[in-house]
Order: sequence, then C-alpha cells, then structure tokens
Amino acid sequence: MAKDCPVNNEIYDHYGERWYTAEDDPVALLRAEAWARNGWILSEMAGRFPGKSVRVLDIGCGAGFLANALAAQGYGVTGLDTSAPSLEVARRHDSTGTVDYRRGDAYKLEFADGSFDAVCAMDFLEHVENPGQVVREAARVLTQGGLFFFHTFNRNLLSWLIVIKGVEWFVRNTPPRMHSLRCFIRPAELRGMCRQNGLEVILCRGLVPRIVQEPFWRMLATGRVRGRFSFKFTRHTLMGYVGLAILEP
Repeated sequence: MAKDCPVNNEIYDHYGERWYTAEDDPVALLRAEAWARNGWILSEMAGRFPGKSVRVLDIGCGAGFLANALAAQGYGVTGLDTSAPSLEVARRHDSTGTVDYRRGDAYKLEFADGSFDAVCAMDFLEHVENPGQVVREAARVLTQGGLFFFHTFNRNLLSWLIVIKGVEWFVRNTPPRMHSLRCFIRPAELRGMCRQNGLEVILCRGLVPRIVQEPFWRMLATGRVRGRFSFKFTRHTLMGYVGLAILEP
C-alpha cells in the first residue's frame, strides 16, 4: 500500500490471523468480497487461457485471498504488497507453497516489460494517491493480449454514505480513515486511465452486498459479519465495481 494517501493503510499490518477469522471487523467484508470475485476471475482466466501456463501478478495482495486461490488452480502467482505482516499471513495460508510473495512498490514494479499474462488489483486502487501510475505499471508488465482485473469504488454521495459511513456505523472495530471518498474512482476515470495505457476495458459491473439475506440484517443489528455474508454482481456501478481490461496488441 502507498503511504502518500489519506487512507490509513497501516491498519493491515496488525490483522495477523484475523485476516481469516475476524467477524467483528470490516476485514470480514474483504473476505466476502474476495469469495465473490475469485470465482469470476478464475472463470475468466480458464476461458481465456485454456491449457496455457499462466503468470499472474496480484498487486496489493494483502493476506493472499486471491493469490492463494489462483495458485490452488495451478497458476504461477506473484503476490505484491508493502505490508510485511500481511505477506507472512498469506504465506502461511498458501496450501501450494508456490506463491512468490514479496514486498514491492506498485508505482515502480521491479519486473521486466511483458512479465505477466494477467495483473490483478483488487481493493487496491482506492488506497493510493496516483492510481493512474499503478495502471501504467500494470500495463507495462503485461504481455500483449494480457488481462488486467480490478475492483474499486465509485466516487459519489451514495458510496460515501454506504461504503464509508455505513461500515463505520454498522461494523464493529472499523478503524478511522479505512477509506477516503477523495480516493474513490469513477468508472469513466478508470476507463480513461486504462485507455491511456493501451488497455481496453471489456467488462465493468457492480459488486454489492446481498441485502436479502439474514447475515446482512444480523450485521446491522450486531456489528458482526458472519460467514454466510455474501456479495452479488449487478449491472449498476454506483458503489463497488469490478472490471476486466485487455492490453491491446
């Protein structure tokens, strides 16, 4: 995570095993988001790289929710983050023992041009001051025709009310400055960042909590995010959204 953003990125140094176990903390929402996204990413990868040895870079990998899932399916994965304690947790949860976890700067990736077939930036771009530089570096290390997966949050009043204030009001132990509206990114802005770096966004859709579920209402009542809490994809991108871009030949 970058240190020049108003977001309090240092909170991730202190989660330890709570990355995988906590219910009384918004990190549980991150886990639920990852479960929803991972299946989609794995499906896209399998469909676009059938039978191919694939190299993947997970920028801002945290405790390895995505990187370990990719490795379990046989992909060659590098996980990058600035939080050494988070990387230690990720290594402990890598059942394959194959993920190359390393500390690094997303603004200046220490990889040669065209090193990866896919680059992922999940819940990351809203944690840096200059997301365009991250997108630029992601495009640089991609092979031609490579895939760039992203998840972030739209910048508007609804996102401020639900993603920032709602979490503060209804989820226990939400730390100060977990998110900043100023760092949220409108979909059109992210499309522009991609276009400037030769990436064509071919898919963009929302990712929101399932409100017609008992765990959602229990969270509002207790401040705890139970294991069955889940997210769903939507057509609208008013709050959280995922996307897929391809590096044009």
